[in-house]
Amino acid sequence: MKGKTVLPAVAMTAVSMVLTLAVVVMWLGTAMPWPVALVVGLGIDGGWLATLAYERRLAAQGDHSVPVTVVGWCFGAVATGVLVAHALTVDHSTGAWLAVAWLPLAAKALWLVHGLWERTALTASALGAIRGIQQEARDEAAVARARLRAQAATEETRLTAVTGAGARVARVQARTARTLSDAWSTLEEARDGEDTGRALASVTAPVTPGVTPCWELPVWGPTEPVAAPALEAGPQLTDTALEALVDEIRHSRTPALSYREMAARFRAAGHSASEVRLRAAWKRVAA
Repeated sequence: MKGKTVLPAVAMTAVSMVLTLAVVVMWLGTAMPWPVALVVGLGIDGGWLATLAYERRLAAQGDHSVPVTVVGWCFGAVATGVLVAHALTVDHSTGAWLAVAWLPLAAKALWLVHGLWERTALTASALGAIRGIQQEARDEAAVARARLRAQAATEETRLTAVTGAGARVARVQARTARTLSDAWSTLEEARDGEDTGRALASVTAPVTPGVTPCWELPVWGPTEPVAAPALEAGPQLTDTALEALVDEIRHSRTPALSYREMAARFRAAGHSASEVRLRAAWKRVAA
């Protein structure tokens, strides 16, 4: 990686130094002996090279000197000025010489870029650690995205299942309601039919002689719970007393009360008896 910045700077510096030396020898060689012109060219290139070497030494030590940097840029400006002056004084190829006159300053700029790169360069281990951290962050982000997608899919499946189950329950409830409604209508029609009384009488007369049959439809809807009898309602009735009480309540109205009405009045009067004993007494009285 270091060669990507230092090699262009070295190449540009060598080209600009050769070009400067050649221009000084060709330009000043006509006005003075060429050895003198060669010394002038080497002086410009030597001063530039010396300041560059000193700058590189300070950079290797982590230091920086403003005066040395200023002197180096001055040598670069002198070399550029020589090239520009030569390009303006020649009679031919002025544009070509001006096109290469910026090479000394370009070489100084490349060394500046290389110095900035050195101050921000990292070691291979540091770069490896950074790549590992970045890869770990990408892995965690990918895992988090996968987890969110899986959770979203699971929630979608759950909602679909719950919705389907709710729809099935609603359909079953609707079918049950229709069945109950049809059964209720059938019971209503049977109760309100003209032959219902005769059919009930013919069925119940052999079993319960002297009892007027009364068929009541079951209660379908909200009901009120019957209060439990108090514990201190009194001593338990004997079978004989219970039968007498049931018969009295049953025949307290004409026609005789049904078992449900009798049981309700029995509880309302404050009497206490289990449902089994009360129903057995009713059957004995009704028989």
